Amino acid sequence: QVQLVESGGGLVQTGGSLRLSCAASGRIVAINDMAWYRQAPGKQRELVAVISSGGSTNYAESVKGRFTISRDNAKNTVYLQMNSLKPEDTAVYLCSAHLRPRYLDYDSYWGQGTQVTVSS
Repeated sequence: QVQLVESGGGLVQTGGSLRLSCAASGRIVAINDMAWYRQAPGKQRELVAVISSGGSTNYAESVKGRFTISRDNAKNTVYLQMNSLKPEDTAVYLCSAHLRPRYLDYDSYWGQGTQVTVSS
C-alpha cells in the first residue's frame, strides 16, 4: 500500500515560518508531480504549489515570493517552506502526489492534512 505522511504543521505568529514535509512510502516505481493544497473553513480548496519530477515549480499568486516547494527524490519527500506567514495562510494543508505503485498504473494519492494556524 502507498501512504503519504505529513508533518510540520502548527501554530506560528504573523511573519513567522514553518516547513511542511510529506513523505510517500510503499512500493513506488515513480512519482511525477507532487503538490501542496490548502483549504480554509468555508473556502474552496486551493492549489498552493506544485513541483514536477524534474524540479519545475508553480505557485499560487498569493504565496509567490514567500513559499518554496522542493523535493528529495531519494526520500520520496516533498517540502513546503513557508516564510512571512500571514493570517490568511491559515488552513489545512494537504499533500498530493501523482505516482505509480509497483504493478499498478499512475494514480493520485493524498496525505491526511496538517493544520497551519497563523496568529494575528
